[in-house]
Amino acid sequence: QVQLVESGGGLVQPGGSLRLSCAASGSDFSLYVMGWYRQAPGKQRELVAIMTGGGNTDYADSVQGRFTVSRDNAKNTVYLQMNSLKSEDTAVYYCHVRHYTYVHDYWGQGTQVTVSS
Repeated sequence: QVQLVESGGGLVQPGGSLRLSCAASGSDFSLYVMGWYRQAPGKQRELVAIMTGGGNTDYADSVQGRFTVSRDNAKNTVYLQMNSLKSEDTAVYYCHVRHYTYVHDYWGQGTQVTVSS
């Protein structure tokens, strides 16, 4: 059974930084795309950043150059380093893992990130 445990959310001032972590268990995650989505109040869930098992990445235009996704395959953990945070980054951030064949995908429980002075 796949489990995703997120940590690292919280309240930060504009211009600040946060690092999110998502520890996965229950499968061979080297075969999964791992990453992050977010959902702000009244908006649809959107992709933030993802990374394949081979290290290829994809970012939303709105976070390019500010956020960095990384993963430690030995620990089955994906990270999201968020710098130069803006108020519009306020959202619930969800960890997501997807098998490269699209057969399975799983979501974390979400962690709140609030950017406010």
